[in-house]
Amino acid sequence: MNSTLNAGDTAWMLVSSALVFLMTPGLAFFYGGMVRERNLLSTMFQSFISMALISVLWVVVGFSLAFGDTLGIVGNPLTYFGLSGVGIEPNAAFAATIPFALYALFQMKFAIITPALVTGAFAERVRFRTYVMFAVYFSLFIYCPVAHWTWHPDGFLRRMGVLDFAGGTVVHITAGIAALAAAIFLRRRSQIDHSPSNIPHVMLGTGLLWFGWFGFNAGSSLAANGQAVQAFLTTNTASAAGMLTWVALDWLYRGKPSSMGACIGAVVGLVAITPGAGLVSIMSSLIMGIAATVVSYYVVRWRTRTDLDDTLDVFPCHGVGGIVGMILTAVFATQDGLITGNYHTLLMHFAGLIIVVSYAFGMTFLGLRVLRLFGPLEVDEEEEYEGLDLSQHGERAGTPFTNVELRRLRSRAPQE
Repeated sequence: MNSTLNAGDTAWMLVSSALVFLMTPGLAFFYGGMVRERNLLSTMFQSFISMALISVLWVVVGFSLAFGDTLGIVGNPLTYFGLSGVGIEPNAAFAATIPFALYALFQMKFAIITPALVTGAFAERVRFRTYVMFAVYFSLFIYCPVAHWTWHPDGFLRRMGVLDFAGGTVVHITAGIAALAAAIFLRRRSQIDHSPSNIPHVMLGTGLLWFGWFGFNAGSSLAANGQAVQAFLTTNTASAAGMLTWVALDWLYRGKPSSMGACIGAVVGLVAITPGAGLVSIMSSLIMGIAATVVSYYVVRWRTRTDLDDTLDVFPCHGVGGIVGMILTAVFATQDGLITGNYHTLLMHFAGLIIVVSYAFGMTFLGLRVLRLFGPLEVDEEEEYEGLDLSQHGERAGTPFTNVELRRLRSRAPQE
């Protein structure tokens, strides 16, 4: 394949990279609006710190682990250490018409948002240092290996025929399964039921996520071409279908349509179409958005009747939505899908699903056990009651501190 810089492709990928980056602040608003007011800032900050933490980690070693020369089950960390050798010339093995550095930049934005997605599962109960350590561990030992298996030319899942156009497996299934493992492993909150702090924030976050997702999916064409347009259309269609489906189900079971439910449904639709955005037809994307939302809705209802404390239902929405999307991509792919008579792709997707789910779950459990050796992962009940904004950051969103809270802050301040 010839490698020639294309100005249109480069411009589109710069815009797409910015759109994907915007999704992480969008996620901060989306999650922040769902938690109690006293945990709003701490929840949002977990997403924001990911933008800085993973950016540095990706430059130093993450890109090499994901896209470096294959070394065992992961990329050689020295291949592009510090992004050495990653310049303005294209690398035909990854993207033939844009700078290789731009490809690394685009992939960085995916790496940033994935550990941030997991935070919804343990919101309101983990220490800030716990999340920082977990984000580093997750990125290095879960995200990067699965990205290598799926997107590197020599990755074994890719060679098996597993299709993941924009990260249904790499991003959403790994995050959703890690969320399930974390929800099982960590102590339950002492107060489970609560009202969202700010539903308009949830709606704002949904809008930012939906907007940014066009870069997430259409940008994964890696060119300004017809496939990008196809992915743009399927992305919007699946999200719209997901929103309408969740609203209809809420209307059926609650007797009233829910604005927050509409937001959740839109995101589930986006999750479902991600692995097949540029590979399926518009009508197939409509079916995928509806099917994934129905399944996720009933898994959420099931989860509320269990002892599983997945605070913001990351597993039912991202994990289950990603799994349904992965399976239906193998069904509806216009090339090599079940609808064209290709059974092999569907079988390989089931095999790949078993591998990724087992790996992400097991490695998350292992990582949390190791991190617990360095101290408690959760806040204590008193800190949970007063809220993580105060206990972890000494800050509050909009409401002045009470005299009691000020005394607690002063008592914790270092003495001169």
